[in-house]
Amino acid sequence: MNKSLIFLLIAQFLSAFADNAILFTVIALVMHAQTPETWYVPALQSSFLVAFVLLAPWTGTLADNFPKARVLIAANLLKACGAFLLLLNVEPLIAYAIVGSGAAIYSPAKYGILPELVKHDELVKANGWIEGSTILAILLGMVIGAKVADFSIQIALFGTIGLFLVSSVFANFLKQNIRVVSAKKAELSAIREFFAHISQFFTLERARFVILGGSLFWASAATLRVILVAWSPQVLNLHSATDIAQLTLFLAIGIIVGSAIVPRLIPLEHLRRARFAAYAMALLIVALSFTAEIWTARSVLFLIGIMGGVFIVPINAALQEVGQQTIGSGHAIALQGFFQNVAMLLAVGSYSLAASQQVNSIAAMLCLGIALFVSAVIVAFNLPRDSS
Repeated sequence: MNKSLIFLLIAQFLSAFADNAILFTVIALVMHAQTPETWYVPALQSSFLVAFVLLAPWTGTLADNFPKARVLIAANLLKACGAFLLLLNVEPLIAYAIVGSGAAIYSPAKYGILPELVKHDELVKANGWIEGSTILAILLGMVIGAKVADFSIQIALFGTIGLFLVSSVFANFLKQNIRVVSAKKAELSAIREFFAHISQFFTLERARFVILGGSLFWASAATLRVILVAWSPQVLNLHSATDIAQLTLFLAIGIIVGSAIVPRLIPLEHLRRARFAAYAMALLIVALSFTAEIWTARSVLFLIGIMGGVFIVPINAALQEVGQQTIGSGHAIALQGFFQNVAMLLAVGSYSLAASQQVNSIAAMLCLGIALFVSAVIVAFNLPRDSS
């Protein structure tokens, strides 16, 4: 592992930790309210995702036409501003949307920089490190963030702001250690260029699969996370942000394990194998909906996480490789971000609507598992036929 990759891992870990600490801080705010609305948490998740869709035509251009370390720094500072607005008691839906804007800018630079740091045959392993460290940050961020938020919302927010700033410091070290690869500046407007890239990218069978597969994974993961907020009190009698975070950490640990083992299971040349992990993930979500005991739920969530890690890591690696060879890795990540966040908005928005109509969380989880399985079968038709 070279020095630049270590700096990137540290910067990404701190930023992802703070992202999830903020989420569970806001969840604590909602759960501490006297009459929390069931739709508010999924609405918060949606407010975070909107920026990924609206900013998609520009975030890829930023990542490919500017030094990615500077893009990471700017994105962290924007996320810190969103956290500061929460300290000022600005409406959480607005403040969290600003955090989402920073995350939308951060993502293409974070993943797009990897092909510049490692060789082709090390790309899946590097993605495994990034994905594993990110999930570890999510795990610690949500558990520690929830505990601190249950104790003091203000301390939690000051802590996340500090983490974003320290992450920026480590990202700054990358400027001396990376070779900046800038894409050609397009003559078209950003929006026209964006849709031209969609048309170009979707002509490739492999590209279609990684875009659709990544969208399917993140839509399912985001919806499962917000369903757990309603399902845990109803089925497992868990009522604090800390309790829910501790349950969700088993999902995160599973993804770390899946990210660690996948390089040996699915090299880029055998991407087709990833479909089996998606099928298993869907069936396990169905099984979770019939679970009513806490350790059984934790075990099933752990297995769901493993399957999710095995599925998403090779997809991310394939996307970076195809993107670098075609429209630029930053543009490809932004394109994926657009589609996966549209998918998440639709999925989480659908659950928000269902929750507002008092739909049972158990039924919602069962429907999610079935929908994921059917969608995974459909997406599998876009797998490259020359893979095995």
